[in-house]
Amino acid sequence: MEKSKYIWYNGKFVPWEKATTHVLSHGLHYGSGIFEGIRAYSNKKDTYIFRLKEHYDRFYNSAKVAFIKLPYSQKILEEATIKLIKKNNLKDCYIRPLAFIGEGAIGINPGSNKVNIIIAAFKWGTYLGDEGVKKGIRTKISSFARMGVNSFMTKSKISGNYINSVFAKREALLSGYDEALMLDTDGYVSEGTGENIFIVRDGLIKTTPITTVLEGITRNCVLNIAKRNNIQVVEQKFTRDELYIADEVFLSGTAAEITPVREVDDRKIGNGKPGKITKMVQKEYLEMVKGISNTNSGFLTKI
Repeated sequence: MEKSKYIWYNGKFVPWEKATTHVLSHGLHYGSGIFEGIRAYSNKKDTYIFRLKEHYDRFYNSAKVAFIKLPYSQKILEEATIKLIKKNNLKDCYIRPLAFIGEGAIGINPGSNKVNIIIAAFKWGTYLGDEGVKKGIRTKISSFARMGVNSFMTKSKISGNYINSVFAKREALLSGYDEALMLDTDGYVSEGTGENIFIVRDGLIKTTPITTVLEGITRNCVLNIAKRNNIQVVEQKFTRDELYIADEVFLSGTAAEITPVREVDDRKIGNGKPGKITKMVQKEYLEMVKGISNTNSGFLTKI
């Protein structure tokens, strides 16, 4: 991550170093916040934010789930995001909107504590590494299960929920892997620590149903790409040994983009290299987000 000059904080553009909060903020103690991850891409001519509206739609849905009343309209936040990118003179960048409950009541119930909103935009490269995107990453099944749907709100990006992912990610890295794959409480494959997962076998793509995972915006793009290329997609639970015998495995996410998986639990996937379908999805996704392809041009907001 590379620091930018300004962060949008409660309606004002504040210098990066001065975008601070009180140490007794409720969100800092209890994880009572929501966030999004958005990317902007440039080609030789223009810069575009990819699926700006859809990301903020999910941001407001997260707020509803989390009992957080946002003090600004969606239109204001979308416009602030565009202005922030321009003010920071950015092209390819990552955008992080965050709403969190501030100081006041210190108990579990935040009462009438103020809700703060920040938007940060900064340069950030490939989440799982350039080498991982090209050659595939090594993953392991985490000892930490993805939390159950009765306690873990899967349709929202609530800050406190991500401690589950933090544990799994740290465990994987300390064990020498690039990423963790998480099972649900019934033992079926759920997702990565911050990505949806797809497997390919005999030309068919399979992915976990959205009933138990985040409704990934990049995931939706993968489904659209597969449909355009007449590739069948089955949304169905699957087991860890289906990962082992898959021809291809890849992850999707705004940060991770389309990242191939070359190993799961020290078992080589296919021939150990990104497969034909994975590379096709990667190529079409990058052409889409950069505005090179006219496909789904309505997803692009020009800066």
